[in-house]
Amino acid sequence: MFSFFKKKQPSIAPAPAAPVANAAAYPPDSAAPSLGGGSPSGGSPTPIGGSSTPAGTSLAAAGGSLIGSALAAPIAVDASPAPPQERQKWLAKLKAGLGKTAASLSGVFGGARVDEALYEELESALLMADAGVAATQFLTDTLRKKAKAAGVTHPVALKNLLISILAELLQPLQKPLVIGKHLPTVVMVAGVNGAGKTTSIGKLTRHLAEDGATVLLAAADTFRAAAREQLSVWADRNTVEIISQAGADPAAVSFDAVSAGKARGKDVVLIDTAGRLPTQLHLMEELKKIKRVIQKADPTAPHEVLLVIDGNTGQNAVSQVKSFDDALGLTGLIVTKLDGTAKGGVLAAIARERPIPVYFIGVGEQLNELETFNAREFAQALLA
Repeated sequence: MFSFFKKKQPSIAPAPAAPVANAAAYPPDSAAPSLGGGSPSGGSPTPIGGSSTPAGTSLAAAGGSLIGSALAAPIAVDASPAPPQERQKWLAKLKAGLGKTAASLSGVFGGARVDEALYEELESALLMADAGVAATQFLTDTLRKKAKAAGVTHPVALKNLLISILAELLQPLQKPLVIGKHLPTVVMVAGVNGAGKTTSIGKLTRHLAEDGATVLLAAADTFRAAAREQLSVWADRNTVEIISQAGADPAAVSFDAVSAGKARGKDVVLIDTAGRLPTQLHLMEELKKIKRVIQKADPTAPHEVLLVIDGNTGQNAVSQVKSFDDALGLTGLIVTKLDGTAKGGVLAAIARERPIPVYFIGVGEQLNELETFNAREFAQALLA
């Protein structure tokens, strides 16, 4: 059983309240939850990433919002310690990648008062950020209700309240990838062409190997040219074994890999499948066949079915999630390329329409640029 990161429990410290009239300066957003390294442990399965700590900031019984200086009611502000240095560097890249969306959303709160025009502008900004109609409606309606109940009258306080609401919406997506309950843990990875599937497998392999897990790769992507070779490069980089057969049937390669993983006592078997569009029905049927054949090698497998989605595809990503989930029964997502033109709001749409856990998000090509998803961190980056 292996850990990827372990969450430190944040401490909650009360923040003093002050009248709105004296709110000349506003304290920054609360620090993101800290994630520290973990080590292999025995007993029950250990999660890879994620945590169970609530993403939203708790409010005092008297009510209130996230900025004490903008309210008359006392509140409690999340005072968790700063994350480790490497996590901070990665968060800086995430904020840079989502910078355009953050600027657009934050610009809504640049005025001096909260009125109907602000809410209308916010609704437009959320739709432009790929949040989708359902999530946008939920966020704005919830924001109105909570702002009215808390007596929020300043845009900056309203923005921080939105961060809390968005973090709560995204919280169901923040779950750990558990390795160790089954031996080997069979992970089937799917996705459309160009989403970064094989690269994400390579990065995930590195994290697993660093935590002491023995990994076996399966090159079941026999459809794309040079896919086998690409995965072999990642196997060499991470010093792990690979099952690869030129021109073989993808289902047969997957079966051999699971059988070999059991025989060799591997902890994890990662199966790379061919990229395909959900509209390619014959290829989707092939994915179903791979899953059925895997179950012949191990009736309990695959234990995880992951979908890699490109963060730049917007609302199309929601359609992909629905199609692949209907076909395979997804257990988790990996969202890539959030360092480019990705708007990021699509995760809110996924949380509202098909809340499948997001195990990892990526912000670049480097091995260390794939990290665990944290709802609070992502909400803060999207509204920085």
